[in-house]
Amino acid sequence: MTMPQTEHTWTYFEGAWHPGNVRMMGPRTHGAWLGSTVFDGARAFEGVTPDLDRHLARVNRSAAALGLRPKVSEGRWRELVQEGLARFPRDAELYIRPMYWAEDGFAGGVRFDPDSTNWCLSLYHAPMPLPAGVRATLSPFRRPSIETAPVDAKAACLYPNGTRALIEAHARGFGNCLMRDGLGNIAEFANANAFLARDGVVRTPVPNGTFLAGITRARVIALLRSSGVTVVEATLSYEDFLNADEVFTAGNFAKLAPITGLDDRRFEPGPMFRRARQLYWDFAHG
Repeated sequence: MTMPQTEHTWTYFEGAWHPGNVRMMGPRTHGAWLGSTVFDGARAFEGVTPDLDRHLARVNRSAAALGLRPKVSEGRWRELVQEGLARFPRDAELYIRPMYWAEDGFAGGVRFDPDSTNWCLSLYHAPMPLPAGVRATLSPFRRPSIETAPVDAKAACLYPNGTRALIEAHARGFGNCLMRDGLGNIAEFANANAFLARDGVVRTPVPNGTFLAGITRARVIALLRSSGVTVVEATLSYEDFLNADEVFTAGNFAKLAPITGLDDRRFEPGPMFRRARQLYWDFAHG
């Protein structure tokens, strides 16, 4: 059952905390109309907030990359997150979302005014998905490059591309999809970074300016390497994933999740996925 967006939500906006899905943008707000919005997403679960500092730093970097003015210091973000967390039970499973957007465009047009940057922080109940896994396919849609879209920012304008890929995959009976870059190499899943394991070695697409190499992705790579696993960032094809022993995803919302099939190929959640997930949970609680 989907949680109504107006329940179990607290948002800090314009100097105060507001319950529910508070309205913050109008029909002439540049961020709503023309997409000048960046955000980040941290997680709270089981009383921990892993890598919160990295997410709060990245939202400011994303704002600067898009040309907005990051107006909230990382320290202030942290203070507000703690205030927000105090409004929920300690073990609540939450999504923590700081955001920036432009209010105004010059002459009401496409080019936004950086001085009009506005912001909010929203925390809301979002249960952690169980690691049951999904079947995936290859999407006909591709990821843009830095020359064609702001892929160096966690920008809201990038997400409709992933949305249409997921809609297309769902219509064919799949729960997720791998997306290629302009050269046909695998970039990521539509909503998370991609990993495969074969013969005891983990591989993941090398960052090449077509996808955001995520914070959870970096943490998983570091944890696996520190445990003695060889992790290689490489140029990977769809065939590499089809021929893998295991495939799994890493992303902030679900952290780590197994892929149980790619088109006609079936997978089981394997030992490398279980190892990575346990390492991450140990890190989060440590």
